[in-house]
Amino acid sequence: MDYKSKIFLIAGPTASGKSKIAINLAKKIDGEIINADSMQVYKQLKILTARPSSEDRKNIKHHLFGIIDVRKRFSTGQWLKECIKTINLIRKRKNVPIIVGGTGLYFKALVDGLVRIPKFKSSDKNKILKLHNKLGQNQFYKKLIKLDPISKKFVNSNDVNRSIRAYEVKKLTKKSLYKWFNETKTYFDKNDFVMTYVDYPRDKLIINIKKRIDRMFDLGAIKEVRKFNLIKIKKLNSVNHVIGIKEINAYLSKKAELSDIKEQILIKTRQYAKRQSTWSRGHMTNWHKIDPKSKNPFKKILK
Repeated sequence: MDYKSKIFLIAGPTASGKSKIAINLAKKIDGEIINADSMQVYKQLKILTARPSSEDRKNIKHHLFGIIDVRKRFSTGQWLKECIKTINLIRKRKNVPIIVGGTGLYFKALVDGLVRIPKFKSSDKNKILKLHNKLGQNQFYKKLIKLDPISKKFVNSNDVNRSIRAYEVKKLTKKSLYKWFNETKTYFDKNDFVMTYVDYPRDKLIINIKKRIDRMFDLGAIKEVRKFNLIKIKKLNSVNHVIGIKEINAYLSKKAELSDIKEQILIKTRQYAKRQSTWSRGHMTNWHKIDPKSKNPFKKILK
């Protein structure tokens, strides 16, 4: 394989060792790492989002980590634009782009292209936002499914931002967001990609998650949340969904014990990892599965 001409994608559930695999690969093939995790883009949340450490980033160039203030919204479209720009810069340096993360929508946008939906008037978007605030997520989601039944296949009932987006797209374009996705073109040829997924046994993954949570608290997760609380952030900003913020705030307000919130964070992280795995089974069926415990997981792929 002429790997110098390729773009390597490393996806997988949280705590599966993706970053370590990416760093080891980068050392072998003159690679540079690009973040594909929607929470690791935020500047002020380094610990809770398990961003690569300064030591990890010392010898390998890392991109799109900690680039956005938590007060700002950061869409898949914005990530894709920055990612494409970064890929092109890496290639100009004759190095190999390695995109690593757990956000399935980012990978889908890169491989399959991003929907080019017309921009909507702020007044129209605000009407839908007010409707959501009035109904609440549960009733709003039911209204979305009634308006656009196919949305049930790709919009999670708890996903506020995506529910609102799917509703406004159907309401204002008369066409389902799902159909917009299917009619989209990609920036790169699919042959440009080496698509890999870290296949980690669930029982061992849970052990890794437990260790990561303990490490987060040792590194200062509580202090990080205290600082985060001083920043005024809109309720609907996706950063509010970072696992650990709500739980640590319960501890800070003396509504829960430390051991209890660690258990809650563990449960939520396990659920998140399960959703990531479910996504991969539906959208990454033709990706190479790699063993995280292998000394050289890319040996067969790089032949």
